[in-house]
Amino acid sequence: MSPFTKIAAVASIEFRVALRNRWLILATGVMTLFSLALTFSGAGGLELKAGILTLAAASLATLSVYLIPLIALLISYDSIAGEVERGTMALVMATPISRGALLAGKALGLIAVLAIAIAASLTISSAAAIFAYGMDMSGLAAIVRLGLTGLLLGAVFVAIGLMISVASPRAGQAAAVAIGVWLVATVLYDLALLAGILADKEGVFTKALFPYFVTANPGDAFRIFNLAGLENAAPVSGLDGIANTLPFSPLYALAGLFAWLVAALTAGYFQIRRLTP
Repeated sequence: MSPFTKIAAVASIEFRVALRNRWLILATGVMTLFSLALTFSGAGGLELKAGILTLAAASLATLSVYLIPLIALLISYDSIAGEVERGTMALVMATPISRGALLAGKALGLIAVLAIAIAASLTISSAAAIFAYGMDMSGLAAIVRLGLTGLLLGAVFVAIGLMISVASPRAGQAAAVAIGVWLVATVLYDLALLAGILADKEGVFTKALFPYFVTANPGDAFRIFNLAGLENAAPVSGLDGIANTLPFSPLYALAGLFAWLVAALTAGYFQIRRLTP
């Protein structure tokens, strides 16, 4: 059996297991409801000469920063720690599969499940908006871009979740660490940046370092890349307003997401090599 066949087999099993995850079903339902609410709450923005889907993409870029990482972490934190705790990981590792292939298969299976969740929520909300207000090609392109980069953001947090899962001896500990990572990445990091701006008072941090610190966060990098692609078609404020004033191309924000993905998978690979089930 080739390594690719082994990876595909692990991915298939992980995919079927993750589909039954109640947290996934609940979070996907919540994301779909919020997507619908944000899409139709932006209907008044048609007076701004921006299509409904374009305005929805701007709103969903902010919503996705919170929900996609949460879904990714909820489906991945238990993937390895849970099997170690239940005693099934020892049986898996007794089979002729390398640890790198095991990690890759689990990551691919979880990312596939996440892709279904993202596609379902965006498709339902977009279809409803098109039915109610008509087709908006530029807005549809923004939604597709949002979905693809949202999947990349989710892949980053799936990799982080697997890294946490490998390093945690118990599933409960992995869950606590995962929630802490989510809280820091989506809430506390931005609060720290805002506090830095207030303390700096138009100093070096605000004028020179702030854009780089913002794009260093995977969630903010995702949001900034998508908002910059709207080309001022939708109003933004706060931290989101930096999207069109970056001193560098928004593509660097996208590159940052890929860098996070590679770094998390690499860290997870070195950890799983030392794992003793």
